[in-house]
Amino acid sequence: MGKRILIVDDSSMMRKMIAKILQPEGHTIIGEAKNGLEAIDLYKSLQPDIVTMDITMRDMDGLEAAKEIFSFDDSAQIIFLSNLDEEKYREEVERLGALGFANKHKAKEILDIINR
Repeated sequence: MGKRILIVDDSSMMRKMIAKILQPEGHTIIGEAKNGLEAIDLYKSLQPDIVTMDITMRDMDGLEAAKEIFSFDDSAQIIFLSNLDEEKYREEVERLGALGFANKHKAKEILDIINR
């Protein structure tokens, strides 16, 4: 069964690419945010099944946004994406309790994480 997904990334091109990966697999994109502040507001109003979250964004990064989301919903399902040092962020992502971490260059890994 498809999931209701909120895509958070400061790049509109990346948001479109993620949607192109997810929609053919039966998932519905219920919202898009370009920074962590928008992500928190949309999470509260839309209550998605899953969030794909970029790590580095202006105003509020993905890690800070996730901490905020987890503070009011400890069962949130967040998949982080980044082009940055995977090992550095993978530990932080696991410590937060996120669903997983995917490199943006291998964004199709999102599907593997969702289907686990």
